[in-house]
Amino acid sequence: MYGTIFRMKVKPGHEDDPVRVFDVWDSGRKPTVPGALGGLLMKPDRESGEYIGVALFEDAASYRANVEDPGQDAWYGELREHLEADPEWEDGEYVAGSVG
Repeated sequence: MYGTIFRMKVKPGHEDDPVRVFDVWDSGRKPTVPGALGGLLMKPDRESGEYIGVALFEDAASYRANVEDPGQDAWYGELREHLEADPEWEDGEYVAGSVG
């Protein structure tokens, strides 16, 4: 598996918006993205206004194809409206663990 782990700082008053935008990805984009396995979005107990997430894809090629897709760019633009800055991303191969 391949994907990314990311950290986002949300604009004050926009705390629920990233959750809504990620729900749109799950219901609208995910079914149309080859190789998309899923993701998780976490609201850490210790950090107000911050989210940490993971995105999972079958392999690096499917992950990169999604990154380069204009539909993903449009979705990201909507997410970015609710963030103070670009997320911090860490892309890589998942080498251990399980989901489900």
